Amino acid sequence: MTETRMVEVLAMLASLPPDKQVKMIESLDAPVKRTLVRTWALCAHQGQYRPEGDWRVWLVRAGRGFGKTRAGAEWVSQIARDLPGARIALVGATIEDVTRVMVEGDSGILSVAMPGERIDWHRSSGELVFMSGARAFTYSAEAPEKLRGPQHHAAWCDEIAKWRRADAAWDNLMLGLRLGAEQQVMVTTTPRAVPLLRRIMAIKGLEESRGRTHDNHHLGEGFIAAIEQGYGGTRLGRQEIDGELIEDLPGALWTRGGIEACRVARAPALVRVVVGVDPPAGSASGEGDACGIVAAGLGEDGHAYVIEDASVVGESPEGWARAVVACAGRHAADRVVAEVNQGGQMVRSVLERVDPGLPIATVSATRGKAARAEPVSVEYGRGRVHHVGAFPGLEDEMCGLVAGGRYQGPGRSPDRADALVWALAVLLPGRVGMAAVRGL
Repeated sequence: MTETRMVEVLAMLASLPPDKQVKMIESLDAPVKRTLVRTWALCAHQGQYRPEGDWRVWLVRAGRGFGKTRAGAEWVSQIARDLPGARIALVGATIEDVTRVMVEGDSGILSVAMPGERIDWHRSSGELVFMSGARAFTYSAEAPEKLRGPQHHAAWCDEIAKWRRADAAWDNLMLGLRLGAEQQVMVTTTPRAVPLLRRIMAIKGLEESRGRTHDNHHLGEGFIAAIEQGYGGTRLGRQEIDGELIEDLPGALWTRGGIEACRVARAPALVRVVVGVDPPAGSASGEGDACGIVAAGLGEDGHAYVIEDASVVGESPEGWARAVVACAGRHAADRVVAEVNQGGQMVRSVLERVDPGLPIATVSATRGKAARAEPVSVEYGRGRVHHVGAFPGLEDEMCGLVAGGRYQGPGRSPDRADALVWALAVLLPGRVGMAAVRGL
């Protein structure tokens, strides 16, 4: 397909409404369709378009398969077309990564060339020469001294979370980014809590695009379903699929790695199940925080297993009480333990109105949430508590509880984590020093 013909097809498509565009594409022969698939204007999604306005650093922080490499390759290619004679730095964790992914990969610079656009790739010297006369040079973050002398108009940095000598490579690159009137850097990475990523995110005037693997509609449904089943909700999944920056707080009672280490696919036979409840602060009116509802069981092996986070937000007293009763029913719980500091006897009465036979026990907190949670976190460290599957909302709150300090997690209060603590205190009474539970 010639470049002239390609321009004609694109012009025709642009003039049609969406329904007729689909029909026209369906009528094209296979070679034309393959060319269209490679046409950036048609296949890009919102997170891949370069930001408008003046900016120096554009960070694309997203999950795997989002299309970060394609976005970077298209950005570099457009600079080469628009700025004849440009000098562009391509920086990756290793030279192999730059060559295999950024240049020669399925979504790399060579693969996104327009029909008739010649790019000379000198693999031995690590240099790309574009038709406009622009040149791109490959660099490894493992050899930051090679970035000390060269000057560039622009740079594409890929997967900075993998860079070993990250700060030195970044600093040398930025100090040499001084050609032309407007220098720009594009950074594409799956996030990890590394110091360089934090530095970049703090840059004044930073433009950031964020996204998930699911945003790429060219990926197969089977692949998406498989990775969600295997990793959805876990720390690895939230980082690699959802593109979240997952960090641990200094002094936190739980760490992400510690929770991952205690995660299991299934629980053994359970000898008893308890549902912990932390009612919202505005229990009487239904206003306030979430109602924490967490089910946990005691296995035949003597270990505790967290089996559901059924917490609800913004429900009326009857609404959250129904959620408690439903959770207890799903797991045949032999006890529901509810904190009564905020609502007193109202908490018991609202639960009993929904289910008069509910096996309720009440607890009154005499210490702060972090202090109550600390002995429970010790049991996690000993490997005696396990999460059956992933509970992102609950785990975020757990990792926001700091020993001897204030809660630093999402929301105003760790309601889910508090419900977890009450349930585990009942299941492991000889190990966790907690306030006594008042019986039925």
